Amino acid sequence: MPHDVSSHTGPGRLPPHEARRLTGQATTLSVGVALVLVSAKFVAWWFSGSIALLASLADSGLDLAASLTTFFAVRYAASPADKEHRYGHGKAEAAASVLQALLVGLSAGYLIWEAGHRLADPQPVQQGGWAIAVMVLSVGLTLVLVWFQSRAIKATGSVAVEGDRAHYMADLGANVSVIAGIALAAFAGITSADPVIAIGVALWLLWSAWGVARNALDHLLDKELPDAVRQRIKAIAEADERILGVHLLRTRAAGPLVHIQFHADLDPGLSLLAAHEIIVEAENRLLAEFPAADILIHADPKGKAEPHGSDFFRSEAARTEDSA
Repeated sequence: MPHDVSSHTGPGRLPPHEARRLTGQATTLSVGVALVLVSAKFVAWWFSGSIALLASLADSGLDLAASLTTFFAVRYAASPADKEHRYGHGKAEAAASVLQALLVGLSAGYLIWEAGHRLADPQPVQQGGWAIAVMVLSVGLTLVLVWFQSRAIKATGSVAVEGDRAHYMADLGANVSVIAGIALAAFAGITSADPVIAIGVALWLLWSAWGVARNALDHLLDKELPDAVRQRIKAIAEADERILGVHLLRTRAAGPLVHIQFHADLDPGLSLLAAHEIIVEAENRLLAEFPAADILIHADPKGKAEPHGSDFFRSEAARTEDSA
């Protein structure tokens, strides 16, 4: 019986040009939002003197730097393979995400240091109403951006856009906390609330940076695609009854691209031409589900194929499949 091969979303699911369009729109919007927020928060901080608002300003400044990095990285990652990069440029997205995580981590460290000084020497917050208005604007713009980024990630699996979204997701909670800190300091006279909230924002940023870095390193270290996706690949390949089994499946993601290779068991009596036709049909089925995939399928005569290939990879892959 043919396997279910209904459509889904994630890395490799869109043609490269379509993925580039969606991620391009998301990164352009991200840069625009970051520019507006940096400008507004700078003016509000200048007049209010709020350390919590300074924390949010520093975060938005790094968001702008990270968004600019992502803006260029997703375009480079989606460019076609060339003679120096035969597997494409998809890992540029992961490299950009590592840089994002580093910037956020450094920012968090600075904010903790600055907030500690403000705790030792509390300062009143001026123009609290204007500062809160700017933060409310920040929350609204961030919500729109995160919604658009989520759509792009679901469609493309872009790790760079996901890293960029992580900043803004953290911003949502952080901005609400900053509003509370400014309100307590400006209107309730609790001056310590401002730096305490800033430290909370910094710790949130550190956690966010760790998540972004971990996901990026998975791409850079060629971590396998999730088990559900691997099972789907096998189902698509085995939808043709002439393919008697799939083994030694190896996968990895590189930004919006995916790389898939496996051995397919075929009837030993098939001609080379017939075997080739079956393999090409399997590739086309996979490309229908993963248009941005690089696919390599090796045909094995079922029951008559001797072990071949490097034991360094084959034995480990076999052990993984046996334990799955």
